[in-house]
Amino acid sequence: MPSCSPQYNSRVLKSPCYVISDAHLGVAPLETERLLVTFLRDLRGRAGSLVINGDLFDFWFEWKSVIPRQSFRALAALEYLSEGGMKILWVAGNHDCWGDEILRRDIGVDYHTGSWSGNAAGWTARIEHGDGLRQQEDRGYRMIRPIMRNRVAIRAFRALHPDWASWLATGSSGASRVHRARDEGRGLRAIAMQELERDKSLELLIYGHSHVATLERPPGHGVFANAGSWLEAPTYLVVTPERIELRDAARDSAEGDGLYAIDRGAEKALANT
Repeated sequence: MPSCSPQYNSRVLKSPCYVISDAHLGVAPLETERLLVTFLRDLRGRAGSLVINGDLFDFWFEWKSVIPRQSFRALAALEYLSEGGMKILWVAGNHDCWGDEILRRDIGVDYHTGSWSGNAAGWTARIEHGDGLRQQEDRGYRMIRPIMRNRVAIRAFRALHPDWASWLATGSSGASRVHRARDEGRGLRAIAMQELERDKSLELLIYGHSHVATLERPPGHGVFANAGSWLEAPTYLVVTPERIELRDAARDSAEGDGLYAIDRGAEKALANT
């Protein structure tokens, strides 16, 4: 029986808003997957909304009646949250950009390709995975991305047997999954600084993709944040009207250790930074 998606404003993320990215389940260690599933299930009754900023899975694709096997536990946890009325925004990354009705109808998430703009826990925000934004470093990917997302190419890929298609996709994705950005996130940070300078109405800009956890208020206006990568060191963001906090995931709940925080009025380092 398909889940019924909750009714909510697609441009408003309720507080507290939790943000995760780049778990790459399917190639991540089983312990990482178990930690993430425990974290997700513990959000029910605790979080107002959840953002998955791309690459939850190392490979995601929807056939008419088949989905990748390694997605089962995480999808069950997301359906559990959606059934409880939580809004889940999933911003597609470069590894999970082929979502469709299974995510939207059966799981109940707001699956979004491209950047999302709206109100995140009281902050005027834009959320984007960040793939393809760097002019030089992403030049090769920028050339193949239109092919990857072309409807004809997607239909052709769907015609392959799922076992063969999954093997092909996971075998070709290794270069973009197992390492932090070679520039340690400096390229995306530079783009973020330009965007915050250009758009003075923007209070919060969130990228993923680089696997580099970041929380920074540049001189002038706005906050730049990156939730980091669950594949390497599980961190996440918590956004409330009063502050934005970068946390390290705990082993048994969604109440992790605070690493750094930015209040609306002032930047504040937490005790165990």
